[in-house]
Amino acid sequence: MTHGASTDAPIELDGVRFSYDGGSTWVLDGVDLRVGPGERIALVGPNGAGKSTLARLIAGLAAPDHGTVKLMGHTVFDDAHGADADAYREARRSIGVVFQNPGDQIVTTTVSADVAFGPENLGVAPALIGDRVHSALSAVGMDALRDADPTAMSGGQQQRVAIAGMLAMDSRVLVLDEPTAMLDPQAFDDVLTVIERVHQRGTAIVMVTHHPDEVMHADRVLAVEHGKVRDVTARYAHARGTTDPPHSPGTALPDLPHVGRTAHDPTVVFDHVSFAYAHGAPVIDDLTVGIERGSTVALVGPNGSGKTTFARLLCALIAPDEGTLCIDGLRWRHAKRRQRKALRRSLGLVMQRPERQLFAATVRDDVAYGPRNQGLDDAAVRERVQEALDLVGIADLADRDPFSLSGGQQRLAAIAGVLACRPRVLVMDEPTASLDEAGVARVHAIMRTLHSQGVTILLITHDMRAAQQLADTMLVFGGRTPGPEASEPRIAPSDACYSVVSRLDPRAKIIGFLALMFSAFTMTSWTQLAVGCTATAVIVAASRLDVRALWRSTRMFVVVLLVMGLFNMLVVHSGTPLLHIGGWALTTGGLTVAALYTIRFMLVIVLGAVIMLTTTPTALTDAFESMMSVFRKVLHVQEIALVMSLALRFLPTIADETMSIRDAQAARGGSIETGSPMQRVRAMCAVIVPIFAGVIRHADNLALALDARCYQEGEPRSHWHALRMHARDWWFLIGVAVVLCALALSTVFTI
Repeated sequence: MTHGASTDAPIELDGVRFSYDGGSTWVLDGVDLRVGPGERIALVGPNGAGKSTLARLIAGLAAPDHGTVKLMGHTVFDDAHGADADAYREARRSIGVVFQNPGDQIVTTTVSADVAFGPENLGVAPALIGDRVHSALSAVGMDALRDADPTAMSGGQQQRVAIAGMLAMDSRVLVLDEPTAMLDPQAFDDVLTVIERVHQRGTAIVMVTHHPDEVMHADRVLAVEHGKVRDVTARYAHARGTTDPPHSPGTALPDLPHVGRTAHDPTVVFDHVSFAYAHGAPVIDDLTVGIERGSTVALVGPNGSGKTTFARLLCALIAPDEGTLCIDGLRWRHAKRRQRKALRRSLGLVMQRPERQLFAATVRDDVAYGPRNQGLDDAAVRERVQEALDLVGIADLADRDPFSLSGGQQRLAAIAGVLACRPRVLVMDEPTASLDEAGVARVHAIMRTLHSQGVTILLITHDMRAAQQLADTMLVFGGRTPGPEASEPRIAPSDACYSVVSRLDPRAKIIGFLALMFSAFTMTSWTQLAVGCTATAVIVAASRLDVRALWRSTRMFVVVLLVMGLFNMLVVHSGTPLLHIGGWALTTGGLTVAALYTIRFMLVIVLGAVIMLTTTPTALTDAFESMMSVFRKVLHVQEIALVMSLALRFLPTIADETMSIRDAQAARGGSIETGSPMQRVRAMCAVIVPIFAGVIRHADNLALALDARCYQEGEPRSHWHALRMHARDWWFLIGVAVVLCALALSTVFTI
């Protein structure tokens, strides 16, 4: 294929057609599009119209079936030659992409390393990468958090990190797919400010959006409908120059009364409820509220302020640390099995991420999941399903695979699945996120219908206009009114980041710690245990780890160690008997062996926890790659190291998603903890489908993220921070050698 330079337009599409089903239907059918240098374009249109597909074509992350595509002056696809992989790779070097869910785009566990990942793939000289990282993070206001873990950040912060990663690659075009869909008003404004700043630098912007706030700043507005792209800029001209266009989510709190501590006819009561996650910060702090039966309450506040935690407490998915809850006269603190089963019949939950609430092979079967768990006969289930599908307006999708639907369609399917259970209390967590205008209007109409039927609705939302239009009262999170005081977490490096142990070269740590851990298994005397315990205590002190963090990392092994110690006491009968129980005797030998095994295994566990808490997964995989470099000719060392890094990055994400899927099923009566044995088996089997779909989705998104960041298998990469041994690393290894010698000498003296 000839790669001739085209016009000045960095993006050109001519007669582009794209299909997901081999041409039976066309998502895009004859699309012509030009994006000029520095131009700002908004892509609008209904859910499922093909906006995200078009965005991927523009970003060079997908190839069409027909037509011609020219990106950054390279003809990457035409009908005569098909896709040119080399041209696509070259074009992507100048095109940045920010996904709707930035969590799928982050590939490392420190902000600076993630931003540097793209420049490293581009082969930028290590001496220049630091300036790029600093400049990109400063542009998005995240330089102060360069050493933080982006996977633990709020959605707004993650979006800024994702944008910084594209800026560091010196992208001339930035493609954004609904980058503000899940953000609170402040984070929404922050991200729009960053995008405006990027645009002022001369970067062309192509943004998929449903928000008029984002549309009003565009040079052109293009509508994607029925496979075509039309220029509808004139339709939005009235909003230009205004600060609060029609249908804007708004930022000011709605003018609504606040939920009080008591209610005349309460259906939901929180009585002095407190809750904190493992990190110890209170998310819900001594909350007492009463929610009137049949009312609609807006739960508002910034990301991370406790709204979703409130909903999980209400649905008995987590238990409060203090206080009690009550729904329809059912009161609990730690809900028993029967209480949870009764609760599922009266309470419905629409979760923030709908894909975690879809379990079956078809939309119809998925909507039937809850009614079947309620024990209804087939006729009643069919009636409930049809009623719910008609109510949300997706009856035509009943036989579709729910995982093949667009994000907005999945949200409507998830809502239908909850409504089919006919809850008397309904919790809706951001139910209109990613929906087009028609979808938003439909969800609002559903809420008004349910309100008229006497259903109590708790609406978690960042859309203040929707709260004003739909709610009777509001509960504000974030310290403004009765409610939790916790605000959006600001992630900062821990003290351990500045400790002696954390600053060791990861290769020195791996070698030294493994040597100490293996030596623990050879300890057979109290002298050796004393040496090992002393060395471990020195390392823990030098790591400056919070004792609570260390305990959380090791406590899961305590039970195993106790069982192991008890087993040794039961089976070892040497030494002097101390206690007789029937035919069994507790002896000094049993106690000695139990203590010996318990202590040395604890040393191994503590040392393992210290290295994991003071070393990022990125540093560990860099060390692995460096240490395995001698095998580079026979092994794909770089690729193996990347797979390790991604596994360490995404395994916790999959675990969290699994917990969310379990919660979603529990909220629809499919918990493995309640119901008949057959219902529990069905619940366990149903978990497999969304988990498998989630793994595939993450894998697909990860592949796109690697393509967007210009990673290419087998190609050399530059490394921003080349590993280098310093004096402290050699002193550490010498110290380890001294400990090993002391252990060996103690063995000699013991003998």
